[in-house]
Amino acid sequence: MSGTSVRDVARQMKENQIVMKGHRDTATARVLGRYIPTAAALGGVCIGFLSVVADYIGAIGSGTGILLVTTTIYDFYEAFMRENADMSQYMRQA
Repeated sequence: MSGTSVRDVARQMKENQIVMKGHRDTATARVLGRYIPTAAALGGVCIGFLSVVADYIGAIGSGTGILLVTTTIYDFYEAFMRENADMSQYMRQA
């Protein structure tokens, strides 16, 4: 996914002034490199397992369809929240 590599996350953390206690700013990418690939792999396994189980138990629609709908709804939610943040910032300036 775009913007979720170790370097991108480290850069976003630095831009948002988020620090990891006990680590230097220069070591953030190296420390995140220990955890992000494992978390991404575990997330992929969980999503695959959910899809297979949904297909197996005969959920309404296929497991893949359920994941697609969930992802689409979440994307709309993110866009809605982003627009609300932009609107509230615009209202403060006015």
